[in-house]
Amino acid sequence: MDILETDAFDRRRRRNMSCALLLSLLPFFSSAALFFYLWTPDSSASVMSAGVKSAPVLLLAAAVLSWNGGQSVLGVAGGLIFSAVGDCCLVWPDLFLHGMAAFAVAHLLYSFTFLSSRYSAYSSSSSIWIRSLYLILFMFGGGFYIYIYPFLQKAPDSGVLLPAVGVYIVLIVLMGSLAIRTHNMATLFGSLAFMVSDLSLALQVFKVTAPMEHGNAVVMVTYYLAQLLIAVGDVNAVNYNNDIAKWKRS
Repeated sequence: MDILETDAFDRRRRRNMSCALLLSLLPFFSSAALFFYLWTPDSSASVMSAGVKSAPVLLLAAAVLSWNGGQSVLGVAGGLIFSAVGDCCLVWPDLFLHGMAAFAVAHLLYSFTFLSSRYSAYSSSSSIWIRSLYLILFMFGGGFYIYIYPFLQKAPDSGVLLPAVGVYIVLIVLMGSLAIRTHNMATLFGSLAFMVSDLSLALQVFKVTAPMEHGNAVVMVTYYLAQLLIAVGDVNAVNYNNDIAKWKRS
C-alpha cells in the first residue's frame, strides 16, 4: 500500500476502535445512570447502595481488562478495583479511613502506571513549564492541607486523620503530577477531575463549608468522569504504544 492507502486504513482502524471502545463502555454509562436515578443523599447505608455505587467503576475495570489484558491488574484496572472498594467503604461513615486507604492504593497504582513503558510514547523531556505545573500542584496540595488542618483537629479521630489526610494529599497530587508527564489529555483531565472530586468531598466531610445543595452530586459526577477518563486514557495509551511498535517493525 502507498502512503495515502496506509493513512486511510489507519483512520478506518482508529474509527473502528473508537466505536468498539464506546460499546464496551455502555455498561458503565448504564450503571452510572442507574446510580443517579436511585441515589438520594440521605439514603441509609446498605449493601445494595454500596453495590450500586461501586458498579460503574467495577464495569470500567472490566472494560480496561478486556482491552489491555491481565497486565492492567497491577495498573489502572487494579486502581479501579481498589476505588470500588473505597466506594463501598465510604457508604458507611465508620469506614471512612478504610475507604481513604483503598483510594490511596488506587492512586499509587495509577502513579506507577503513568511511569510505565505504555505511556513512554506520549512522554517527552520535562520543560520548565511542566516542572512549573508540578510545583503548582504540590503548592496547591500543601495549601489545601494547611487550610483544612484546623477542621481536621476538631474531628473525633484527629490523631489518625491529620497524618492520614496529609499522606493522601501527597499521593493524589503525585498522581496528578505524573499524569501531566504522560501528555495524554484523557489521563491528565481525569486526574485533575479526581482531585476536584476529592477536594469537594473533603470540604463537606470535614465541615469546612456549609452544606451545599448539590454538593454530593458534584462529588460523584466529577468522580465518575475522572475514572472514565483515566480508563480511556489507559486504553488509548496501550493501543498507541502498539501502533508505534508495529510502525517500527514495518
